[in-house]
Amino acid sequence: MDAYAFFRNEFVPLAEAKVSIVTHALNYGTGVFEGIRGNWNADQQQLYLFRPREHFERLTRSCGVMKMTLPYSPEELCKLTCELVARNGYREDVYVRPLAYKGSEVIGVRLHDLRDDFALFCVPFGAYHEVDKGVRCCTVSWRRVPDLAIPTRCKVTGIYVNSALARTEAHEHDCDEAIMLTVDDMVCEGSGENIFAVIRGELVTPDPSQDILVGITRDSVMRLAREELGLRTVERPIARNELYLADEVFMTGTAAHVTPVLEIDRRPIAGGDVGPITQQLKDLYFDAITGRNPKYAEWCMPVYPAGTPIPAEEREVPVGLRAGDPAS
Repeated sequence: MDAYAFFRNEFVPLAEAKVSIVTHALNYGTGVFEGIRGNWNADQQQLYLFRPREHFERLTRSCGVMKMTLPYSPEELCKLTCELVARNGYREDVYVRPLAYKGSEVIGVRLHDLRDDFALFCVPFGAYHEVDKGVRCCTVSWRRVPDLAIPTRCKVTGIYVNSALARTEAHEHDCDEAIMLTVDDMVCEGSGENIFAVIRGELVTPDPSQDILVGITRDSVMRLAREELGLRTVERPIARNELYLADEVFMTGTAAHVTPVLEIDRRPIAGGDVGPITQQLKDLYFDAITGRNPKYAEWCMPVYPAGTPIPAEEREVPVGLRAGDPAS
């Protein structure tokens, strides 16, 4: 069974959704994107897209900053995404990538007088980090790009060179994930995650002025902490050594979900174990995103109509499309 993408206003086989090497976005990073999780619930035989409308609203704002016109509304994009995922027929967790980009085949640094294109694809996507075991982190030498250099509230494709450099440096230091500081040496975020610390019974996380991407998973966890655990979240600048002294530290993100941090710069956090608040939030979050908590049903958009039989056989996934493969 072929995988499908939405490309140039139509559904096409994923293998045919290609651009020229002269494409402006490929040469200059002039694109914006989102990452949307689809979470499989085997008991319900349903795949739930997590907060797709909020992701598409952010994509629309990102397009405005980058002087792009998105040809579809968030509501239309939600419908397109459901249709695309259903056409692919996945019965497992997936990752959906909407991408708006400057598609003109032209050389020259600018945003004006260029064609705006849009594409959408999805691939199987399992665990990005070992969320049950937790991760080991280190602060890296690469600073987070400041908002006055590239707008950090937008998911601009070119800005992720910053994240790639940071994560590879962490890998070269035998760590799982990077922690980037701001140009003022305050805690910012991971290579693709927001950061939370549990300090004296409160959640503390860098505020938007610290050049963070204001994450949708971040917002979800703050709501769960407030409504389910009665925990207040304080948004403020955080010094690096506050993470060393914190009772617990964890990361949040579309790919990372809620990931416990067990060690930072060779210093154990919470004795090197998953902390109790982190564990509670992780459990609450997974119940919410898989449609198991009706209180947060508005976060979950079902892909398949209720009662629709799903083929029992596992579909073959093209080589290079599973999480962790180079093409993913």
